[in-house]
Amino acid sequence: MRGYSVIKKRSDFLAANRGKRYATPGFVLLVRDRRDDSPAIRLGITITKKVGNAVIRNRMRRRFRALAQEMLADKGKAGADHILIGRDSAIERDFDALRADMVKALGKLGA
Repeated sequence: MRGYSVIKKRSDFLAANRGKRYATPGFVLLVRDRRDDSPAIRLGITITKKVGNAVIRNRMRRRFRALAQEMLADKGKAGADHILIGRDSAIERDFDALRADMVKALGKLGA
């Protein structure tokens, strides 16, 4: 079972854009505190068509979901929206390197 719910509405993505951000070589992580009573962690993933074809974008999405499932429950900020924006270099980036980037990003933005 995953430790987060999924963001699907465009307005939620746009609202998260006003939050904190941390850029890594593989992705940009946006974290925005929702300021509501719910302690739920929400995740949104977005990858533009500039990155690659549908097969590549879906592979990146699967890798990002695996990262989130592994880390958000422990290191994510409760009551916040987390948005992962995929970058070109995430295609060939090693999963362990992405994991290290995610730990660093969540450490910086979760505090």
